[in-house]
Amino acid sequence: MKRLIVMGDPGIRKNAVVEVDGEELTVFQINRNGEWHGPDRIQLWCVVGDETEREDYAHQRYVPHWLDVEIVDESEVTIVDPHDELAV
Repeated sequence: MKRLIVMGDPGIRKNAVVEVDGEELTVFQINRNGEWHGPDRIQLWCVVGDETEREDYAHQRYVPHWLDVEIVDESEVTIVDPHDELAV
């Protein structure tokens, strides 16, 4: 599990599956920053991991401040499944 900061908005939602640097990751949590005050473009702060880590995330068996952080541009994110919650 790690924190993924995406510079820009590639169009993903919670539970989306993305590929970054050849690694397929599930988005467990997503926070959108920069709407009103902040950086010049949107930042998505996500908690991501593989599907085997979903239970650890759900039961909070991790320390958010100790997660590794990876910062990527939206162009480096390939969307495997955008998981549009509104359509479900």
